[in-house]
Amino acid sequence: MYKTHANETQATAPIYDAAYLNNPRPHYPKVSKRLGEEGIVLLKVRVLADGSAESVSILKSSTFERLDACALEAVKRWRFVAAKQGDKSVESWVSVPVVFKLNS
Repeated sequence: MYKTHANETQATAPIYDAAYLNNPRPHYPKVSKRLGEEGIVLLKVRVLADGSAESVSILKSSTFERLDACALEAVKRWRFVAAKQGDKSVESWVSVPVVFKLNS
């Protein structure tokens, strides 16, 4: 839990990895696989009270544009469990790591 403002009640953070959300893994580009590109893209997501992603931006790049673009496109379509303030769903921000790792 985290505190939102000094005079507001505690709020819970949004959730993106709950199994029942069925968020699809990002597509791994064939060119990136062939070239051995791997990395972690860290995304900043504004989650609306209805659980949708209102905006998604890159906090830290994987250093590969193809991987970054695929992560952005996938997470824009994800569903989230919205943050809660008491019993009310509220808008908030969450950092989402997207890992691209080739099987050895």
